[in-house]
Amino acid sequence: MAHPGLFNLKSIGSGLVFAESLPELAGVLQQQGAGGAAVVQAPPGTGKTTLVPPLVANLAQTSNVDGQPRIVVTQPRRVAARSAARRLAALDGTQLGTRVGYTVRGERQAGPGTLIEFVTPGILLRRLLADPGLEGSAAVILDEVHERGLETDLLVGLLAEVRQLRGDLMIVAMSATLDAARFAVLLGADTGGDEKGEADGGGPAPVVDCPSALHPLETVWVPSPAPRLDGRGVTRAFLDHVADTAADAHADALAADPGTDALVFLPGVWEVSHVAGRLRTRVGPGVEILELHGQVGPADQDRAVSGRRKGDPARIIVSTALAESSLTVPGVRLVVDAGLSREPRRDAGRGMTGLVTVSCSRASAEQRAGRAARQAPGKVVRCYDQKTLGAAPAHQTPEIAVSDLTGAALLLACWGAPGGVGLALPDMPPQSAMADAMEVLRELGAVDGVGHATALGKALARIPADPRLGRALLVGSGLLGARKSGGGTAAEVVAAVAGDQRAAGADLPRLVSTLRNGKDPAARRWAEEARRLDTLARQPASGVGLPAVEVPAGTAEQVGLVVALAFPDRVARRVSGSGPERYLLTSGTRAGLPAGSPLAGHEWLAVAEVARADGRDAAGTGAVIRSAAPLTADTAEAAAAHLLRDSVEAAFSQGKVTARRERRLGAIVLSSTPVRPSAGEGHAAVTRALEEQGLGVIGWSTAADGLRRRLALLHRELGGPWPDVSEEALLARLDDWLGPELEALAGGASTSGIDLADPLRRLLPWPDAARLGELAPEFLEVPSGSRIRIDYPAVTDDGGRPVVAVKLQECFGWDRTPRLADGRVAVQFHLLSPARRPLAVTDDLASFWSGPYSQVRAEMRGRYPKHPWPEDPWTATATARTNTRK
Repeated sequence: MAHPGLFNLKSIGSGLVFAESLPELAGVLQQQGAGGAAVVQAPPGTGKTTLVPPLVANLAQTSNVDGQPRIVVTQPRRVAARSAARRLAALDGTQLGTRVGYTVRGERQAGPGTLIEFVTPGILLRRLLADPGLEGSAAVILDEVHERGLETDLLVGLLAEVRQLRGDLMIVAMSATLDAARFAVLLGADTGGDEKGEADGGGPAPVVDCPSALHPLETVWVPSPAPRLDGRGVTRAFLDHVADTAADAHADALAADPGTDALVFLPGVWEVSHVAGRLRTRVGPGVEILELHGQVGPADQDRAVSGRRKGDPARIIVSTALAESSLTVPGVRLVVDAGLSREPRRDAGRGMTGLVTVSCSRASAEQRAGRAARQAPGKVVRCYDQKTLGAAPAHQTPEIAVSDLTGAALLLACWGAPGGVGLALPDMPPQSAMADAMEVLRELGAVDGVGHATALGKALARIPADPRLGRALLVGSGLLGARKSGGGTAAEVVAAVAGDQRAAGADLPRLVSTLRNGKDPAARRWAEEARRLDTLARQPASGVGLPAVEVPAGTAEQVGLVVALAFPDRVARRVSGSGPERYLLTSGTRAGLPAGSPLAGHEWLAVAEVARADGRDAAGTGAVIRSAAPLTADTAEAAAAHLLRDSVEAAFSQGKVTARRERRLGAIVLSSTPVRPSAGEGHAAVTRALEEQGLGVIGWSTAADGLRRRLALLHRELGGPWPDVSEEALLARLDDWLGPELEALAGGASTSGIDLADPLRRLLPWPDAARLGELAPEFLEVPSGSRIRIDYPAVTDDGGRPVVAVKLQECFGWDRTPRLADGRVAVQFHLLSPARRPLAVTDDLASFWSGPYSQVRAEMRGRYPKHPWPEDPWTATATARTNTRK
C-alpha cells in the first residue's frame, strides 16, 4: 500500500524553537531502530506537542511498508487534546479528523486513515485493556508526564511492559520540567520491574533537550493584604484582590499594547466564576472576559484557547490549571497568578477523597509565568510574595500518592498486576491506599481472593467511571430499567455524579432534573454521556446481583438508590436531636448538609460526594455533604445489605457489664434493646474494657496498690521469681491471676465488691512469698518504737526509692540506714518537724547526724522548744513525745 504523504516538518515547525531539536530526536530514534524510546525535555511553548508527533509519524511511515501506522498522543485534558489536534491539522492543511484527529470521552474526530490521534490517558488505558499489544499503533507519545497524573503514571508502567511484547513499538515521553531522568530510566531498553516496581535491565532512554523559548519576562509581586486561605478555602477578599489586580494590570498593558490579552490562574471553578464576575464589573466594553475550566462546554473552551481574530476585543481569560502547561493561548502577554492549585487528598480515617486548595508548586508557578512570554516579551503579576513562593514545594505531589486508587487498582488487576507489583511505575502506590482500594474491589466482587479481576471486574473496567459507579450503573439499570424518553435512570445518575456539574444545595435529584430539561451545552454533554453509559449497561455482564427492592418510578428515591448502590459506605441517617442538617454515615463519618439545603430533614440520604470542611461548616461536623439524594429506610438497607449486622453488644462501664441487642447498618444503629449477656459476651466486654482503659476501671484499693508497689520493687531489684506487675504484664495474663473475678464481673457482679489485693496474692511465688515481709515490709519500726508505713515507688517509677516520712525526734540514735530487698535499696528518710513539715531528705542517717543536723537544730529549737533537740543525737533517746508530759 502506498504511504500517504509525509508531514512537512519545515512548514509545520516554522517559528517553533523545538524545530532545532528535531534532527537530534530523529537521530536517537533511528539509531535504536524499530521500537526506540526517548524522552523529550522542553519548556512550555517550544512546540514539542506540535512537532514531535509528525516527526514520529514520518519515521513510522518510512520504516513500515505494510500499512498506515497510527501515532497515539496523550494529553492530560480533553481541551488540550482537541486544541493540539486542531492546531496540527491546520498547520498540515488538512481537515480535522482525516490525517490528524482526536478522541476524548464522548467525542471523536478520527477515522481509519488518521495517522496522528490525540487522546486523553483514560482512553488509551481502556484501549490497552482491550488490546494489550496496541495493534495498528506504531508509537505512543506521552505528553506532559511531569504533571504526574495518575493515569499517565500508569501508562508509563503498562507501556514499558507492552514494549516487552512488541519490540517495534516506539515510545516518547515529553516533559516540561527538569525531571526527565526518572522517565528515561523507566522507558530504557528492556525495561522491566521487580516486585518493588523498580526498573531493571538496560540503560536509560536517551534524553533530548531543548532550550527555553521564553522572551524577556518581567515579574511583579502584588501580595494581598488579606489572607489567601482560611478554614473554608480561598477567601473572597483575596479573590477580589486578584480581580482588581488583573483589571489594573491589563488596563496598563493595553495602554502600551492594544493587542495584549491576559491569563488569570485560579485553583477552581468557583474561584474562576467569582473573579470573572468581578472583572466584568471593572473592565470596559472593549474587554471580553472568558472562563476556562472543565465545566465550560467544548466550543467555549476552544474559543478561549484560540487566538483573537481581527476586530475582536481584548480578552482576559480566567482559568484553572487547564491552561498551565499543555496549551499555548495566542496573544497572552500578561499572566496574573493567584499561586494556588487544587490537589487530591485522601482521608483514610473518614473514607473521603477530595480536592484541597494548596499553594502551587514552584514548577507550576514558573510554567504559569512562562505563558506570558511564549510569543513576545511579557509580564507576570504574582498575587503573593517571594517568601510564599520559596516555601512552596518544588513539584506537584504525584496523584498516585494522594488519590483514591480504586479505579487504578481495578485497571492493574485487569492487566494482571494486582497492586502494581512488577510494574516499573514512576512511584509505587502507597500500600495502605492500595489495600483499601483492593478491599473495595473485593466487596464489589470485582477481584478474586488473589487480586485478579473477575468477569464483573472486567465489565466494570470497560465503563469510564469509578468502579463503584460502574457497579451502580449495572445493578441500577437492572432494577430501574429505562425511562420513557429512552435513557436509563441509572445511567443519568452516574453521568451526573461522574460529571463536572455541581449540585446546588447538595440536591442531586434537582441537578438530574435540571439536566434532563436543560438545553445548554452542559445538559447536552450530560445527555450524550448518559446515553453512552446506558449502552454500556445493556452489554452482558456476569456476577451482577440485584437486591430485592422496589422504588417508585420518577421519584428522588430512584436517584438515591443508584448512589447508595455505588457508595453503600456513604448511606447516611439523620442524627436525632442535633438539627436537620447533621448525618451519620455507615462508615462512621459525621457530615452535614450545607446551610439551606432542600435535603435537610430527610431521615435517610445516599451521599454521592462528601469532603472535609472546617468546623464552622457542615453543622460543625468537620465534613460537608456536597451531593446527595433521599432514601427510604428499606432502600438504604437493601442497597447496603452487606453492612447489616445483628448482634449483642456487651459493654463494661461504671463497674458493671450491660448488654444490648443491636441491629446496625455499618455504624448506624437501627434498633437497640437491653438483654442479658452470655458469659462469653460478658467476659469479652470486661477483657476489652481492661485492655482499652487499664485495670483502673476495677480500681486499686490502698491495700492492693501497696502490695503491687512492693512486688514491683522486688521484681525490679531481684527479678524472678518475683512477678512483673506492670500494667502490660498483668493485662497479658488476666486469666492467670484474675480469673474468678473476671467470671464474677462477666456474670453481672459489680467492681465495688472486688479488691485486687487478693488476686495479686495469687501471683506470689512459693516458697519465696514467705520472705515478702522481710524483703519489702509494709511498715518500718523506728527507734521510737513507732511503726511507720513505707511508701514504695510507683510501679512505673523505674528508679524510685522506698520512702519513710517520720518525725526527726523518732530517729535519734539510729546510725545506720535500713536497706530493703536483700540490702539492695536504701530507705530514703523524709525527716519531719513536730508539725510534720519537711526538714531534710536523706538516705544516709550517719552523715545527716554528723553534719546538717546541727543547722536544723539551731533553726528549730526556738520554734519548737517543747521538743527535744539534743546536741548529741547519737546517744539521745528517740521519742514521739515532747520534753514535758502533762
